[in-house]
Amino acid sequence: MPEIILSINAGSSSVKISVYKTPETGSSTPTQLAEASVEGLTSPPATLKYERGDEKVKDKELENIKTQEDAFRYVLDYLTNDKGLSELSKKEDIRFTCHRVVHGGDYPRSQVIDKETYHHIEELSDLAPLHNAPALDIVRAVADILPTAKNIAYFDSAFHSTLPPYISTYPIDSAVAKKNKLRKYGFHGISYSFITHAVSTFLDKPADQLNIIALHLGSGASACCIKNGKSLDTSMGLTPLAGLPGATRSGSIDPSLMFHFTHSAGKPSRSSSGQLHITQAEEILNKSSGWKALTGTTDFGKISASDREQDQLAFAIFVDRILNYVAPYFTKLDGEVDALVFAGGIGEKGERLRQAVVDGVRCLGFELD
Repeated sequence: MPEIILSINAGSSSVKISVYKTPETGSSTPTQLAEASVEGLTSPPATLKYERGDEKVKDKELENIKTQEDAFRYVLDYLTNDKGLSELSKKEDIRFTCHRVVHGGDYPRSQVIDKETYHHIEELSDLAPLHNAPALDIVRAVADILPTAKNIAYFDSAFHSTLPPYISTYPIDSAVAKKNKLRKYGFHGISYSFITHAVSTFLDKPADQLNIIALHLGSGASACCIKNGKSLDTSMGLTPLAGLPGATRSGSIDPSLMFHFTHSAGKPSRSSSGQLHITQAEEILNKSSGWKALTGTTDFGKISASDREQDQLAFAIFVDRILNYVAPYFTKLDGEVDALVFAGGIGEKGERLRQAVVDGVRCLGFELD
């Protein structure tokens, strides 16, 4: 009998949940039944989007939904009360809950979440305080509300477990680095894994023979050099802050900049708590930088279409930083590249950006398909 799976993606200001049922006999792919998201947790009122077949709810304002756990509980009640979703009539119908967890440390693959796994992810929260905490909030809620469901963590960092030591190692004191787990991890791995399999199917070429330069371009953006289907290098590092700029992230900058920007760089930010240790520098570079700082908006579509000087500057900066990864990755793959792939919301919708990037590396033989 088919069982219900929840796919849960808890962000810093949103919770997205997709409902699947396990494959029927003879199939290997779960069937999606519904999709719900609560957005705007940091800028209330939060809003609900819901889709099940022809049933659609858009931008429904929600009162008293302020945290990821609030959002999860609300969506769960909404799903079980949806008469058109007969497969999920009660909470006990849910057999598996699959969580996207940004930072998995050294875990090379997905893990069933038990006490040991939970505490390992919790320990990594100091490395990714703005990213792992929301996922752990939902994990705790699931354990409370759905005690019979199996919790499984899927890590954005796992795809990059194949990074060679000369790429993952930072040139700092090795004893300190080992003790504090300071190395390049890389993120957006779930996306890059999907890209690899999708390109393999599209080109009808085995994944373990594919060489790809992949660009995941959204509010958070990164690049990945994929050789023989495995991650060889990626732009993000110890945390998702490194590499490309994003909607509110600075991307890579001179590390000493923050000490000139503010004398309080190392002090706790207002977002810190007993469980989370977030410095003012982390807060500024993760939440108050990027396109928002340059243009006043996080909407890259508006930036791309604008003639304002500051918008054009932000657009040019983004293109330049992307090119700073595409060209070196081309050489790391010895010029044997099967595809330059654009993914993520901006990568998929940003026609002008795709054209600008391809124009910038046309000398390497790239052209738009």
